[in-house]
Amino acid sequence: MNVLGVGAHFDDLELGCGGTLINHARAGDRVTMLVITHSGYVDPDGNVIRKRETALAEGLKAAGIIGADLICLEYPTLEISFDEALTKRIQQIIEGRQIDTIYSHWEGDLHRDHKLTAQSTLMAGRHAPRFLMYRSNYYVTGQPFGGNFYVNISDVIEEKREAIRAHASEMERVNYSWLDFVERQDANHGLIIGVRYAEQFKVVRYLL
Repeated sequence: MNVLGVGAHFDDLELGCGGTLINHARAGDRVTMLVITHSGYVDPDGNVIRKRETALAEGLKAAGIIGADLICLEYPTLEISFDEALTKRIQQIIEGRQIDTIYSHWEGDLHRDHKLTAQSTLMAGRHAPRFLMYRSNYYVTGQPFGGNFYVNISDVIEEKREAIRAHASEMERVNYSWLDFVERQDANHGLIIGVRYAEQFKVVRYLL
């Protein structure tokens, strides 16, 4: 398989489908992680919260742990648009790398960058035979996620944790709450299907 994981920011993929990407890499599949923004940002007062150079360095470290190639489109954080330009850039990567399996944000995600990344990827990847959506946060909306596909990540949970921890600047900022949430969520999903840890996805389409 030629696998593409698409995330709006550095750490989204690790949180939402990091274990699954590790499984793919271990199986010998070619894995590409595509991050849309440079992920640097400031607060409303202009204070730097995360430097783009730091985010990239942490993203490269995480991709190395996962066993994936990393591409960043360097869009400004919180300035993603659902337009032809972004769709074409994603589509060029899909076609150039002969991608047949895509993991992307859920189109119903509350975070604007996540939602617009999902819409752009759905359009760009409309011909891919396998397309699945993940959640990388706990924000609640009136629209249920409706996950209906599970991947056993019990054997790679430590590597997933390590990949998430690679984003030290972001994890320290939130006191590792995202890591704690994801571990609990993966354990709950594992309980549903009878394994220790699992990641849950919503299938758009999946060709066997």
